[in-house]
Amino acid sequence: MNEWNQDDLTAFLEDAESGILYFYTPLCGTCQLASRMLAVIEELVEIKMGKMNLNFYPDIAAEFEVESVPCLLIVRSGKVKETLYAFHSVPYLLEKIKEYLT
Repeated sequence: MNEWNQDDLTAFLEDAESGILYFYTPLCGTCQLASRMLAVIEELVEIKMGKMNLNFYPDIAAEFEVESVPCLLIVRSGKVKETLYAFHSVPYLLEKIKEYLT
């Protein structure tokens, strides 16, 4: 999964693309587990995926009302359709993503 910056996120949303955006912090143990789960998802489905370290983007955290990390935004046509904080399992994430993006 590619690390995105502010410009990548802006282009993704302005182009009304669909995919997932993953917010994390590097010292968060749960985020490390979530990253591994998303790596599996990335191998199973072909969707646009980006990740952003919220330590560098507090303004984005406020804009998307991110309450904690890990946080996954499911975006369809440039609009956030669902925000997930509890990742549960790879099958759970896969079903949630497929609800909006397939």
